[in-house]
Amino acid sequence: MSTRLVTFTLDDRMYGVGVGAVQEVLRGLPRTRIPLAPQTLAGLINLRGQVLSAVDLREQLQLPPRSTEHEPMLVVIRVAGEPVAFLVDSIGSVVDVEDDQFESPPDTLSGPSRELILGAYKLDDQLLLALDVDRAVAA
Repeated sequence: MSTRLVTFTLDDRMYGVGVGAVQEVLRGLPRTRIPLAPQTLAGLINLRGQVLSAVDLREQLQLPPRSTEHEPMLVVIRVAGEPVAFLVDSIGSVVDVEDDQFESPPDTLSGPSRELILGAYKLDDQLLLALDVDRAVAA
């Protein structure tokens, strides 16, 4: 059986989320910081009159900070019916992966990265890490 994933990159690693969870992909929307909010919450975004939380996945996965010269892309997903924006480095494409390509998270992942990854798909040229969107939002 195959699964369709929307892919994106963070720190040169490819991640994916189920295509059914993705509402849209955006660029360049201003964020409003929230005083005293955790670093993982990058702020609030006004998307056509709807206010969304923006989660910085680099911070969530404890990856190095993004270069200030690169504006993050936004992947708007639905978790429990509510939209949430994930800040990512770049957007990839939609890929079809087979169940037999799926493996448990690699041993090289540790800390929050390991807890937020469902597993990995071995593609021809790289590893695709499947993100647990529910945990990424709740963490």
